[in-house]
Amino acid sequence: PADRVNPAAVEAMREVGIDISDQRPKILTSETVQASDVVITMGCGDACPVFPGKTYLDWALDDPAGKGLEAVRPIRDDIEARVRALLVQIVG
Repeated sequence: PADRVNPAAVEAMREVGIDISDQRPKILTSETVQASDVVITMGCGDACPVFPGKTYLDWALDDPAGKGLEAVRPIRDDIEARVRALLVQIVG
């Protein structure tokens, strides 16, 4: 992963009241997957660890890397809509 989050993504999230300025991109590890009930990847495909009994969702999203704020906003909004829909599905 990159050494830092795209500054446009940081700004896009700040616009909706979320501060991710201290966050760093992370590798999806086997330990993280094992500790999760639902694993959501964004373009990971077959490269990510898979364990039986987990729910896997691979969301096809545009990669925000190197893109400006105008391009990142729709990605942010798409992720928000997907997360909200998933919460409704999980919680009911």
